Amino acid sequence: MSLIDENSRGVFAIAVTPFTEDGVVDFASTDSMVDFYLESGCSGLTILGVMGEAPKLTPEEAVSFTRRVIKRAGDAPVVVGVSGPAFSPMKALTNEVMDIGAAGVMVAPMAGLNTDQKIESYFRSVTELLGQTPIVLQDYPPSNGVYFSTDLLVKLFNELPTLKVLKHEDWPGLRKVTEFRGAEASANMRRISILVGNGGLFLPQELQRGVDGAMTGFAFPDMLVRVVTLYAEGKEDEAEDLFDAYLPLCKHEQQIGIGLAIRKETLRRRGVIKTNFLRAPGPNLDATDQAELTHLINRLYRRLEVAGHSTEFWRAI
Repeated sequence: MSLIDENSRGVFAIAVTPFTEDGVVDFASTDSMVDFYLESGCSGLTILGVMGEAPKLTPEEAVSFTRRVIKRAGDAPVVVGVSGPAFSPMKALTNEVMDIGAAGVMVAPMAGLNTDQKIESYFRSVTELLGQTPIVLQDYPPSNGVYFSTDLLVKLFNELPTLKVLKHEDWPGLRKVTEFRGAEASANMRRISILVGNGGLFLPQELQRGVDGAMTGFAFPDMLVRVVTLYAEGKEDEAEDLFDAYLPLCKHEQQIGIGLAIRKETLRRRGVIKTNFLRAPGPNLDATDQAELTHLINRLYRRLEVAGHSTEFWRAI
C-alpha cells in the first residue's frame, strides 16, 4: 500500500465504525462499507476519527478494525486517526497500524493549546515521536477549540517534512485556503495537499480556492467524488448544480450531536451497514428524526431524476 504524500487528492471517506445491535464491531458490515466507498470512487479511507467513534473502542478493537479495513481496501490508502491527550498511546497505535499497512496517520491538536507557541511545540513533539510516519494535520477548531493561524500552518508544513496533508475544517475558513496557497507560492515552499472536511458543506468554494479534494464523512461520497472530478475537468457549473441537489442533506448531517446518528442511518438505508447502532454516549433518532430524513432523501431522489443525474450508486434507500 502506498503512503500518503503532498500529492494526495480526490475523496478520502471518513468511515464510521459499524456495530451489531449488541454493540460489537461488525466486521461483515466493515467489508461492505469498504466496498461501498471504493465503488463510489473514493481515493482512500480515513478511519478511527470522531465519526469512527474512536474513543469508544478498546485498543484491541481499534487495531482489529484497522487490520480488517486495510485488508479489504487492497491498494487503496487507509489513514488512521491516532489523536489523543497522551503521547504513549499515540505512539503505540501508530506503530501497530503502520506495521499492518496504514498509509499514514491523522493527528488533531490536544485541546487547550491556546497560543501559536504551544501548538508549534506540540506538533514538533508529535513529528519527533512518530518518526517518518506521514501525518495528516487536522485543523478543526470547532471540535477542539485550537485555532491555527495561516502563518503558523505555513511554518509547520515548511519546517516539518512528515506533515503531508492539511485536513482543513476551520469555519469560516475559505480565506485561510487562499492565504495558505498564496503563502506557499511566495515562500517557494513545497505544495501541500489540502483535503477538506465539514461534511463537504463548502466543497465547491473550496475547490475554487485550490484544495485537492475532501476528507469527510458525508453519506453520499459518490456525489463528492463526482463534484471533485467535474471541477478537475473544468465543468464547474455542472459540479455546482449536482452539489446543490444534495445540499439540504449535507446541511442536515452537520447538526452537532445528532449528525453521526443521521449518517449511520443513511448508510444503513443505503445497504452499506446493517445497523445504525452508536455506542454510548450517543443519540438515537426518534420517529420525527426518521421522518425528516425520509423526506429529505425522497426530495433528493426526485431532484436527481428530474435533472437527469445518475442514481447508479443508490442502494436500498
